Amino acid sequence: MKQTWRWFGPDDAISLQDIRQAGATGIVTALHHIPNGTVWSVQDIEQRRDMITAAGLSWDVVESIPVHEDIKTGAAGWEHYAEIWVQSMQNLASCGIKTICYNFMPVLDWTRTDLWYELPDGARCLRFDAVDFATFDIHILKRPNAVQDHGPDLSAKATKRADAMDQAERQRLIDTIIAGLPGSEESYTVETFANRLAAYAGIGPDELRANLKAFLDIVIPAAQEAGVLLAIHPDDPPRPIFGLPRIVSTADDMDFIASISPLPANGFTFCTGSYGVRADNDLPSMMTKHADRIHFLHLRATKREEDGLSFHEAPHLDGDVDMVAIVGKALNIEKTRGVELPFRPDHGHAIVDDTTRRTAPGYPLIGRLRGLAEIRGIEYALKH
Repeated sequence: MKQTWRWFGPDDAISLQDIRQAGATGIVTALHHIPNGTVWSVQDIEQRRDMITAAGLSWDVVESIPVHEDIKTGAAGWEHYAEIWVQSMQNLASCGIKTICYNFMPVLDWTRTDLWYELPDGARCLRFDAVDFATFDIHILKRPNAVQDHGPDLSAKATKRADAMDQAERQRLIDTIIAGLPGSEESYTVETFANRLAAYAGIGPDELRANLKAFLDIVIPAAQEAGVLLAIHPDDPPRPIFGLPRIVSTADDMDFIASISPLPANGFTFCTGSYGVRADNDLPSMMTKHADRIHFLHLRATKREEDGLSFHEAPHLDGDVDMVAIVGKALNIEKTRGVELPFRPDHGHAIVDDTTRRTAPGYPLIGRLRGLAEIRGIEYALKH
């Protein structure tokens, strides 16, 4: 397995030298400074690639080329943005970077309600609290149908929590949910977020699946020709939020995406933390079924909480993900296909002096180093 690390570019508080010392040999990054819907030029790609190579590392995976919202909604002229996406992909391939992670989540990428949730041991992690989320949806965003979507029990708890919140707490919740998390494509105010949601009126799962298929019908042949492996990332969390459809959350969703095209370019990022939030997802079985399509791994563990909707990031070898089984499946895929699968430790806990560093929430140095070391240990043990 190829040990890689998510790096947010030259402004990342974690340096490439830090990453080398952590034990990773590959980098997962993107040109985050280039606006969504703009071609990534060969010059910009080469500049970033050469910076990584000069540090003794390799740029192995792109995460991500953003998929424009017009593509997801099927807005008039969406094909223009698909052509831009293809050109960026082709430019990356010409520079030797041929694995691309992307997502098809409407409006928001990954969503949390707390970026620094304190665990009993003092470590801090990302958390999704269902009551806080309903509080934002019902009382801050004031989305139509929010109460109906959340149900009477959760709505009552949200009302009680909203009444107890001061303005600073409300603003912190707004900033956490819609102001833009690390790697997110967009950031919003409450008003612009509401407007963006309105663009999805009348778009349900079937319509969103059709829009994904239309996009991939353009992209996959070009990717196959360029030797690129596309790896779609699951929804995070893997269920509908804000009334938006989600179509990369379950085993059935994976089956549908695989059916769009038999070409190897049409593949998956297998994120154990995202898929693992759902108790009905059998992760080892999902890996086995789509073993020929898994091109990239996000290895982390999430812990489902008592209410069945809330969850938090657990230690990499704890939570609701059987990491030993996952690594075993990955090694079987490598042996069968004759490939080296890139993986990265995802969403580590902030531990030791991580809390004093200016790192992106969910992406600490020491916490991810711990996760990388633990996963590496599983791999070595299974190989022996």
